[in-house]
Amino acid sequence: MIFVNFKTYQKGTGKLALFLAKSCLEVEKETGVKIIPVVQAVDINLLKDFNVFTQHVDDISFGPNTGKILPQAVIEAGAKGTLLNHSESKIPFQVIGSTIQKIKALDNNFKVLVCCESIDEAQEIVEFKPDFLAYEPLELIGGDISVSKAKPEVISEFIKMIEEIPILVGAGIRTKDDVKKAIELKAQGVLVSSDLLLAKDFKKELKELTLAFKK
Repeated sequence: MIFVNFKTYQKGTGKLALFLAKSCLEVEKETGVKIIPVVQAVDINLLKDFNVFTQHVDDISFGPNTGKILPQAVIEAGAKGTLLNHSESKIPFQVIGSTIQKIKALDNNFKVLVCCESIDEAQEIVEFKPDFLAYEPLELIGGDISVSKAKPEVISEFIKMIEEIPILVGAGIRTKDDVKKAIELKAQGVLVSSDLLLAKDFKKELKELTLAFKK
């Protein structure tokens, strides 16, 4: 599977996000590789007909929480899951756990993908039982060297130590070979963003990444 984080790039906002989501679905249908757009909370309603995750929710319930993202709201808007603890939106361990607990009490089918920067961090998070973990070393995010090339031994160790939760890898994923290496290391998929969102031809680049899943 490929999670595509739209972040707040212009191409990934509003009507342009809708265009990218359509491209993701088209590539998924053509290749059989599951592709999940990870979008801004304000765009969920626009994209509710797609299998989208939101980029974050807060550890809150109904009440006076101005400026926060309410889990009930994104579920009702049509999101199928959420990203938590991305390097650009870090939260404490106890908040991760409490947020997951809230979400699962609301809708056990709503999925949670938690990012972590190290094995030590992952071992703290795994007890909260997220649906997916994404290993993203901070120093490689948005860079030219992929995590699968720079730290293959860490990925292997990561996956061996955390067998009960599907593992994704991210940070610097740019090419089919980057994805292929991650899959060879037993990752279930990848989390990508900048290279795709800044590409001249988003759909072409995304389709190229899916080739890594072919045997």
